[in-house]
Amino acid sequence: MTSNGKLPSVKTAIPGPESRKIFDEEQKFIAPGRQRVSLLAGIAFDHGDGATLTDADGNTYIDLYAGIAVASLGHAHPRVTKAVSKQAGRLTVGTFATRERAEAFRLISEVAPPSLNRSHLFSGGAEAVEAALRLARSATKKHEVVSFWGGFHGKTGGVLGLIGDESKKGYGPLPGGRYQVPYADCYRCPFKLKHPSCGLLCVDFARDQIKNSSAGEVAAVLVEPMQGTAGNVIPPDDWLPAIQSVAKEINALLIADEMITGFGLTGKMWGVEHTGVQPDIVTVGKGMGAGFPVSGVLMSEELGKSEPFGKPSASSSSYGGNPLAATAVAETIKTIRDEKLVENSRKVGGQMLHRLTALKEKYEFIGDVRGKGLLIGIDLVRDLKTREPLSRKVTEQIFMEALRRGIVTMTYFPRVRINPPLVITEQQAETGMAILDEVFAHVRDHIDWRAA
Repeated sequence: MTSNGKLPSVKTAIPGPESRKIFDEEQKFIAPGRQRVSLLAGIAFDHGDGATLTDADGNTYIDLYAGIAVASLGHAHPRVTKAVSKQAGRLTVGTFATRERAEAFRLISEVAPPSLNRSHLFSGGAEAVEAALRLARSATKKHEVVSFWGGFHGKTGGVLGLIGDESKKGYGPLPGGRYQVPYADCYRCPFKLKHPSCGLLCVDFARDQIKNSSAGEVAAVLVEPMQGTAGNVIPPDDWLPAIQSVAKEINALLIADEMITGFGLTGKMWGVEHTGVQPDIVTVGKGMGAGFPVSGVLMSEELGKSEPFGKPSASSSSYGGNPLAATAVAETIKTIRDEKLVENSRKVGGQMLHRLTALKEKYEFIGDVRGKGLLIGIDLVRDLKTREPLSRKVTEQIFMEALRRGIVTMTYFPRVRINPPLVITEQQAETGMAILDEVFAHVRDHIDWRAA
């Protein structure tokens, strides 16, 4: 496995003077609405190496964030760097066949879930999800879509109405024919029940919601095998098969959105592998290009012929599958295989989860710890009984305390998300968990975390 094995080294105040200078200069021209993590940190990064990031002041951090699961091979992986650099000097654009693209599509088909041996490449996640919905409509000749509370599938107009939280407010009117049902977020069950004694009431509710609210024209059920944006939520193993049964009952296709869970992050190549579900369509992205902007839709040969989706130019993209993107995808897949990174995700992620579970017994504001592989979530609460989340004011302090000690992680919300690069070493992971332990001890001893 290629990894530098570096550990944190913080030499200045955070952010340091050079970071502040670059950040302030950027703020003069950049539009509002950037990611909260970057706005809170105020850091300007200079370079990355494996599972570490170094800022403009020379401070080095362990990366438990990975650009929100994008940097699957970490930063500046030598194999991808060499392959993409070489390709940049040969051919970068175009939709014509190339050796690089042929290899990328072949490799995707080799690692894809069974029978999904055809694929299209695009540039971003929302673009791929919209393409998957067009495919579902083409195949079923129906138009409605079911998605889930807490779900996130992008911010373009075609998928905005499928977001399962309040972030879509203010953008209305939203497209019709969208129906949302509860996800199996067992720690925050909307029915106040416990699994398995609940009997998967959320699935029965979904069935009734679809029956009573839709026009009977559901083309697809769109679901994340494990939810990322909602807080790295891990549903029970019997939930996704039950949702697939609902899709079959209404003759809808099951689309698994594996933007985050695909390509090894959960300790298996695909999130659906944990339950044995065989989706009809899979959307992929983020880690599949190790940082290069590329996404895709996986389908069977028969489904891909559905029209109008399968007509010439109907599913083309000016940037999708360009030679640079294809090279990044191919080299990423080969590296994941060669360096046994799915296995590393499972092993190191299991160690991190064990360490964090022990912290749950140590700090009374840790309400829940969950995870599969390197996809790990933590709920921070003011009260273990009511499960009321910690205030944003407190969690933002936790984020900054973690930065000052040398880790970048998404602790600025009460639902903490940990998803480091697949190349993280056991020592780096242990160091990161030890730093979190220090941060939580600081919160317990020096912050009024029960305050609103």
